[in-house]
Amino acid sequence: MTAQNLLVELFVEELPPKALKKLGDAFATVLAEQLQSQGLAGADAVVTAFASPRRLAAHVTGVLSRAADKAVSQKLMPVSVGLDASGQPTPALLKRLGALGADASAVAGLKRAPDGKAEALFYESVAPGVELAAGLQKALDESLAKLPIPKVMTYQLETDCELPGWTSVNFVRPAHGLVALHGSSVVPVKALGLSSGNTTQGHRFEAAVSPVVLKDADSYAATLAADGAVIASFAERKAEIARQLAAAAAKVGGGCKPIEDDALLDEVTALVERPNVLVCEFESQFLGVPQECLILTMKANQKYFPLLDAAGRLTNKFLVVSNISPTDASAVTGGNERVVRPRLADAKFFFDQDRKKTLASRVEGLGKVVYHNKLGTQGERTERVRAIARAIGQQLGGDLLATSADTAARLAKTDLLTDMVGEFPELQGTMGRYYALHDGETEEVASAIEDHYKPRFAGDELPRNTTGVVVALADKLETLVGMFGIGNVPTGDKDPFALRRHALGVIRMLIDKDLQLELPMLLDACYSAFGDKLPADRAEPVEALAGFIHDRLAGSLREQGGTAQEVDAVLALKPQRLGDVPKRLSAVRAFAALPEAPALAAANKRIGNILKKSEATGAVVDAALFVETAEKNLFAAMQSTVPAANAKFDAGDYTGSLQALAALRMPVDAFFDGVMVNADDAALKANRLGLLKQLHDAMNRVADLSRLAT
Repeated sequence: MTAQNLLVELFVEELPPKALKKLGDAFATVLAEQLQSQGLAGADAVVTAFASPRRLAAHVTGVLSRAADKAVSQKLMPVSVGLDASGQPTPALLKRLGALGADASAVAGLKRAPDGKAEALFYESVAPGVELAAGLQKALDESLAKLPIPKVMTYQLETDCELPGWTSVNFVRPAHGLVALHGSSVVPVKALGLSSGNTTQGHRFEAAVSPVVLKDADSYAATLAADGAVIASFAERKAEIARQLAAAAAKVGGGCKPIEDDALLDEVTALVERPNVLVCEFESQFLGVPQECLILTMKANQKYFPLLDAAGRLTNKFLVVSNISPTDASAVTGGNERVVRPRLADAKFFFDQDRKKTLASRVEGLGKVVYHNKLGTQGERTERVRAIARAIGQQLGGDLLATSADTAARLAKTDLLTDMVGEFPELQGTMGRYYALHDGETEEVASAIEDHYKPRFAGDELPRNTTGVVVALADKLETLVGMFGIGNVPTGDKDPFALRRHALGVIRMLIDKDLQLELPMLLDACYSAFGDKLPADRAEPVEALAGFIHDRLAGSLREQGGTAQEVDAVLALKPQRLGDVPKRLSAVRAFAALPEAPALAAANKRIGNILKKSEATGAVVDAALFVETAEKNLFAAMQSTVPAANAKFDAGDYTGSLQALAALRMPVDAFFDGVMVNADDAALKANRLGLLKQLHDAMNRVADLSRLAT
């Protein structure tokens, strides 16, 4: 059982670039896991994945030529079933042994062992270790079956046998070669109609030899680089591209840097086998077009890296990652410059044409664009967003903010009707800002038009001004209320209208901007804006949406480090103003750290349970009815502590409010030690319940402290 390193490569036609890294990692991971599960590789085996446009490969260290034999103990049946009264094997036992390849002579060697309440017979044997060829075949089949292939294609393969013909093969791309080397020895396996060998193909145009002969598993990457002109490692190729991009930008000078885009870098890494970065340029006249347009067309359509100057402005130079390295690169650079020119000309044409019409003149056209068959057109939606934005703006900043928000909301969706956004939907909002400034709108309104989509994703920046925040809130709330109103709610992992993302956006703006807005008021105002588009009974959908938002908030707070108990304690009260939530959570954390916290939380839980079971609902207390010293002392302590705690609460000092209540621990403990709440005297019982109700109300203003009880 010799251990040597293993190399498996599948050589294919060009793989989908956006899926290449994931395919390469999955191929290597599953292959190694299967070898380990069969005992052919140890848990400490080092697995190296390779992935280039035309190959998936894996290198696994310390793979055995044959797995070690393994002792196997198989339960047969209860002793009472397998042996008769005289201890002789029953027909059932002999039949079971026969199925395992044994006979009656094995009965004497059977092991007896407890199995639950009875005793059972066990057959112990040694299972021979799997041979590498068989084990690798299974591992290879499994790794190919589990590849996260985005879309399978079917192709025909000529049958390799005496009978001529063709067979259909299903895979991500047609496969043309298979390598399986254990050390320097070929492991005989098959896949996708191919038989393994020790040769592969290098670069389409620049390989030194064809085919490339691999001496052994460990020389794979070096041989491909030297003879095949291929950098097989995805990570090494990516690092080389990044190095060349930085070097080329430095050569251009002027503090230029290539645009940072890791997704683009991954995609380009998946398109080339040996990168060669070249500097190209376009006519400076195109720089009059907003740089977002030029950058997007170069990145999305051509996979180029635009160059930005030291101030972050686009230059008329860009970087191309070529897959060939000719002595004279002028043909390559010239070709790429010719290709990008029409794209930039289109962008300039769209920009010039769009500015011939104002955004205001496009508002009417929104009425012809269907938003949702139950919720009307984009024009109707715009009017709803305007109404919501005016209401929010009025509350936050009076007439001035309401007017500014109304203007931005009226124009926010008009750039959807422009040629530029029609060609590049990713620029919605961005182009609205440029066109609004061209039309003479204020910077406040123009920025709000761009920002009303924010935050677009987790970690995205919030709108830069108050008008933008108002319109963004109105836009997201309109979507949420409308979809919940017609019953179109997220289910499982399906969320076609991105309602989870919209809810998190609303939460972030309300909290991060600490807005003086209450969630029930917001939802009610939004519902009213829909008129007869939604059911008249708003209670159920509004309550469902409020619960949905609180669930998203709970998840977000836990991701930020809040414990489940702390978060539940705060959100159990369903605070109406979400801007208060972080301060409440901070107060609960500080309270939980106090030595008095566990006892008070437990008492709070006990009080809650007592009040649930009682019929009393009032909190009226008559000091003259107190009998026990403990209840008198608790009442007296509350007279001084609760007003102080309430004053701090009303001032927004939630931490101070809870810490003030910590002084009640001893009188509360003494109360439960020495006072019978459910007294026989009805008046005395009601008075004590009223005292507990006052205490419960005072303790649970910031959060439901009973949730902290263990």
